[in-house]
Amino acid sequence: MLEAIVWGLIQGVTEFLPISSDGHLVLVPAFLGLEQPDLATTAFLHLGTLAAVIAYFRKDLWSLTKARSDPEARRLFVLLVIGSLPAALAIFFVDEVEELQRSITATAIFLLITGGVLFVADRLRPGERRVQDARPADAVLIGFAQLLAILPGISRSGMTIATAMGRSFNKVEAARFSFLLGIPAITAAGLLELWTLFDRGGVTAPAWIGVAVAAVTGYLAISLLLRMLARTGLIAYAIYCLVVGVLALVLL
Repeated sequence: MLEAIVWGLIQGVTEFLPISSDGHLVLVPAFLGLEQPDLATTAFLHLGTLAAVIAYFRKDLWSLTKARSDPEARRLFVLLVIGSLPAALAIFFVDEVEELQRSITATAIFLLITGGVLFVADRLRPGERRVQDARPADAVLIGFAQLLAILPGISRSGMTIATAMGRSFNKVEAARFSFLLGIPAITAAGLLELWTLFDRGGVTAPAWIGVAVAAVTGYLAISLLLRMLARTGLIAYAIYCLVVGVLALVLL
């Protein structure tokens, strides 16, 4: 029960803050001497963060239901579909990802890469583009940035926000597009592993508790990130990733 709460807390906080949820689910157990959750459990926890992002961006999602009559909603829907396509390639790398998740060194290195990318993105000249200004080329590039997050230590939100900022999006708008784009990928991962867990005998009560904790903390993390982006940018997250990555390489 306690471990489920810990995993849910880690998943909820780190899924949306640009510090890599999968990376923390590898490194935190190593630091605390706990058994690392398997890939299926890790993916199942994404259902909690899925609930969080749907609740937070419910107005944006509701607008998409009017895509047939609203050109702006239809355009955003098409962009989200285009941006989600690269994530489908992840299915070809499941075995390799499972192998990497057992490597603390690889995870630490990828976390350092995340920190470096966030640092560079934070130094970019602030852009003014908004989600409604996005073009198909933006969606493709941000979509491939999202694909990189199958690597433990590479932050999905970090890579997509940094890529959007590199395309001259406003910081907060970059995060908004990142979170909306994450919904299909998070849904697919969570539902696929839910089926896997049912195949293994069903989902335990502690697993559902972990999902609930992830949902609550995920909602709070989204709110925190959007406020901090407007005030301080990505530098605090960049420093955090670099420090944790170095500590993991030195101590583990």
